[in-house]
Amino acid sequence: MKTQTRPGRKQRRRYVGLLGGSFNPAHDGHLHISKEALKRLHLNEVWWLVSPQNPLKDRAGMAPLEDRMASAKAVSAGDRRIKPTDIELRLGTTFTAETLRKLVRRHPNLRFVWLMGSDNLIQIPRWRDWNKIFMLVPIAVFTRPTYDSKALSGKAAQRYRRYRLPLSAVGRLARSRPPVWTFVNFRRHPASATAIRDGETG
Repeated sequence: MKTQTRPGRKQRRRYVGLLGGSFNPAHDGHLHISKEALKRLHLNEVWWLVSPQNPLKDRAGMAPLEDRMASAKAVSAGDRRIKPTDIELRLGTTFTAETLRKLVRRHPNLRFVWLMGSDNLIQIPRWRDWNKIFMLVPIAVFTRPTYDSKALSGKAAQRYRRYRLPLSAVGRLARSRPPVWTFVNFRRHPASATAIRDGETG
């Protein structure tokens, strides 16, 4: 996913949301949050970073990467702005901070925004070099109602509380210099990968 620059012509800056995860499988909830991010953050694209293997998740029950990529492509097929990718496999990275560092270096004409649910804001202090994530890119945290209160009172939110943009300024997030983050409260989609794997419909 390299950007091309025509000789003698300055390339216009583009804003790209990054939604990482196992996508085991991809579902309409991933699509919903991506479309909300495109609209609210004024992004040009959202890349789905389909992880070869999440270091915090058990390999048991994890479908092969090619199957998860296929499900991501099928779910996102209706919107060309949403691009599933196995770029972590191609970059040879496992941890988010390392992936972001390489992407920022590789794509100087792109401005990335990390997208995640409030459940991940709770556990991000367990991620390797998690403070570097806040320093590398703006972060948009999307509501997951049973996690929101704990997330906003947690270690990461408290450490970076003075860098939080109000929801009224969410449209400026992608164009702001990190560290900066915001919390996006919106109507969530009921789909869940766990429910889908368990054969549930809700």
